[in-house]
Amino acid sequence: MMLDMASGLGPWSWWIIGLLLLVAELAAPGVFLIWIGMAAIVVGALSLALWTSVWWSWQAQLLLFGILSIGFALAGRRIYATRSHVTDEPMLNRRSASLVGRTAVLVEPIEEGRGRIRLDDTWWPASGHDLPSGTRVVVVSAEGNHLQVEKA
Repeated sequence: MMLDMASGLGPWSWWIIGLLLLVAELAAPGVFLIWIGMAAIVVGALSLALWTSVWWSWQAQLLLFGILSIGFALAGRRIYATRSHVTDEPMLNRRSASLVGRTAVLVEPIEEGRGRIRLDDTWWPASGHDLPSGTRVVVVSAEGNHLQVEKA
């Protein structure tokens, strides 16, 4: 049934499949279906020219589609891997890392290596050498939401 429908549509079936895959990429973005959709469109373009050829069977079309899908996916992966993302906000999603170098005052003393500081409107767990509350400290590193501090 599917072969009858595909042969009835002729080379346009590849264009339809390709466009459906591109629309699916828009609905569920993941930069994967776009390469398979492009492969289907290329096979459709070749089918327009080669549809009457004896050797251009559905098996040859599927084989070329598979090869092109893998090739386009690998090429796309290489393209996206080499792109460098330069941004004016490098610490945007790394809030604790953006605090390194700032000074604060201990609101809870560091006892047995653990204490608490307040920066802006947030309380942060801090670790370092034992220090009394009220001591000015500088943030030297951050891991997750935990800050390593030293006496300023």
